[in-house]
Parts: sequence; C-alpha cells; structure tokens
Amino acid sequence: MKHLWAPWRMEYIQEDSHVEGCLFCSLLAQEDGPGNLILYRGNKVFVVLNRYPYTNGHMMVVPFMHKPSLEGLDDKTLLEMISLASEALGVLRDAYNADGFNLGANIGEAAGAGVKEHVHLHIVPRWTGDTNFMATTAETRVLPEALEVTYQTLLGLWLSRFDNG
Repeated sequence: MKHLWAPWRMEYIQEDSHVEGCLFCSLLAQEDGPGNLILYRGNKVFVVLNRYPYTNGHMMVVPFMHKPSLEGLDDKTLLEMISLASEALGVLRDAYNADGFNLGANIGEAAGAGVKEHVHLHIVPRWTGDTNFMATTAETRVLPEALEVTYQTLLGLWLSRFDNG
C-alpha cells in the first residue's frame, strides 16, 4: 500500500474556521502576498486563490463591494468581474494546461455559499478524467501541488498579463 501525505490539510481539519467579520473584506485589508493569496487587485474587483481548493489553481473573483448577490453590484463591477474571470481562464490554461473549467457563483445559503454575505465567482480548472478513485471511493481530493507553489506560479503569469498592457 502506498501512502499519500498531505500535512498541510491538518490546519484545515483542526482550525476554528470562524472569522470575525467578512472573510473577503479582511483579505482586502491585508498586504497582497502568500498570506492572503491575492493574485491581482483591479479597480473594483480582486482575484484570490481558494485556501481550501477543489483542484490546484482554484481561484475566486471577488468584488471589493460587500454585497450578497450579483444584482447588488454596479455595471462597472460586473464588467470587471467577468473580464478578470476571462483572464483567469487564460492564466490557468497557461499554468496547468486545463482541459475545461467550472465557473460559477453560489448565491445564498440554500445554494451552498460558504461566504453568503459577499458574492464571488469560483473558477475551477478541470482535466479530462480528473475524477479518480480517491474522489469516488474515499470522498477525498488529492492536490499534487502545495498552495504556496500554486500562488507563485499563478502570480507570475497573472502579473505578466497586465505588465504588457
């Protein structure tokens, strides 16, 4: 039998996940870097890695404005959200050669929103055949890359897209 070691998951298992105030608003108050995992700040929206990703490269596009749903956002924010989501697809294709993507928002508790008071889009890269025995029999996902490595890889690609324009 082979062993799969994922020691970074222990923090998630043991942590008290209660954050005072809004998770996304608290990230915005921090300096960008590996501590808050923000890859890019636009004018009204930011892009951040999911700390507990579904797959490597799982990003979120989040408005600065603290609203529970898309219909509470102004048109400029909505346009920037979809523009940055489009950029994220390109970054993830370049970094991980993704075959496809899940892109969406869980709006409200009934829809499964983990942070129901601050709307955000999830961008999850996918690969043909990426459901393996761990997911189907053990209800476990295997992430082959440390979050810090993912952050450094995607940060360089993300910034290069905006340095040229």
